[in-house]
Amino acid sequence: MNMSNAADSFFKGKELLLLEDDLLLRKRLQAKLENMEVEVTPCETLEEARAALASMRFEFALFDLNLPDGESLDLFRESLVPENTLTILMTGDGGVRSAVEAIRLGVADYLNKPFDLDELHLIFGNADNLRKNQRLIQHQKEQRRRRTENLFFDGSFRQDQENLNKILSVDRRLIHNLPPLLIDGPTGSGKSTYARWIHQNGPRSDAPFIAVNCSAIPENLIESELFGHEKGAFTDARNARIGLFEAADGGTLFLDEIVSLSPSAQAKLLLAIENGRIRRVGGDKEIKVDARIIAAANQDLRTLIGQGQFREDLFHRLDLLRIKIPPLNARDSGIIALAEHFLSILAKKYKTSFPKLSPVSKTYLTNHSWPGNARELLHELERALVMSDPGKELEIQPSSNAPSAAAPEDWLNESYRLPETGFELEKEMLRLIDLAIRQANGNVSEAARLLGVPRDYLRYRLKKGESS
Repeated sequence: MNMSNAADSFFKGKELLLLEDDLLLRKRLQAKLENMEVEVTPCETLEEARAALASMRFEFALFDLNLPDGESLDLFRESLVPENTLTILMTGDGGVRSAVEAIRLGVADYLNKPFDLDELHLIFGNADNLRKNQRLIQHQKEQRRRRTENLFFDGSFRQDQENLNKILSVDRRLIHNLPPLLIDGPTGSGKSTYARWIHQNGPRSDAPFIAVNCSAIPENLIESELFGHEKGAFTDARNARIGLFEAADGGTLFLDEIVSLSPSAQAKLLLAIENGRIRRVGGDKEIKVDARIIAAANQDLRTLIGQGQFREDLFHRLDLLRIKIPPLNARDSGIIALAEHFLSILAKKYKTSFPKLSPVSKTYLTNHSWPGNARELLHELERALVMSDPGKELEIQPSSNAPSAAAPEDWLNESYRLPETGFELEKEMLRLIDLAIRQANGNVSEAARLLGVPRDYLRYRLKKGESS
């Protein structure tokens, strides 16, 4: 294969953002690149480039350093250029210092003006090879780190590891078309940790892992968040914007608390999974995406189907592969081993010696019901470690500041009289909300249900409380 054909295959069908204010040079570069079958988006100013980066995903970028409205490096300083966009910087005389800073900011390489246009494919190819080698080194480092400390179930729950290895076996066999995966488990059981482990150890480990908690996004914004939107699609849509599906293209999209999706969002998700294409809010163009979907649910989806709250066809699409995580109190053994594994990680975090659990602590760990599952266990261990004296056995006991179900009853009692100084209604409302969230183990949707209010209202109250 000659150099020209190699360049064509390297660039063919890929998206490239070209930022150059010199009209003649921009047109020459665009013609040369399009001759190599690159899809070129030409821009003259930083403002145009910002809009393009907000609405499209680019495999390559070719930037002039100095522009009428600033430096192209501002796009990196503003974190607008994704890490996986291979960017080459064009510099004129005296641009070496800026080129050094550019490499530090994430530019792959630079060209000194003037240059032969035939150098383009060569420098992009060399930069791509260098990036692949850097990723391989980083991946090997990450693999070594994960083997020693990453997952909470390493060395604790053998059955979980066996189930995960079965998923990995399927993924490696179906490497080009990974099926959706459903993770069942109560709140705090580690569903997001399992999802990230599957991604990091699977065939797409070098690609993006995008996670979203569906219950944390207002219902009227969830479709825009997932699928993106076009300019003018709604009142605040001043620019086009890519969604999480496009951001996860080539990698994994993790949808936590999928039961919170509206019927409309569920229907669009089903179409995206079946067709491999999405349509932005307010748009009519279908966009091809290749994102592996991992969904997590903390409620029984079959029950929700019976109640008309979840689509049966979507359930069957997601349920091709499934991992079920039992609650911590349903594990016959392994809680002590899990606690010791957590402590080894926490000891490194706080740069202290590995503590030994006292007999009383082991009894408490074994007998406690753990309604918050692994998340609650981790919190209790971290609190105990922070409060303990180095060198002594670790004592774990119920938190003295744990909320009581009767906490707000002082003002619910019929005999209660409002104070002359005034009743702090806002403070007491936040107190009640805090009780509901704790009782729901951090699940905002469940806390809203307990309080009998919409989830969006609860999010509004929480934000108001944070800002006050």
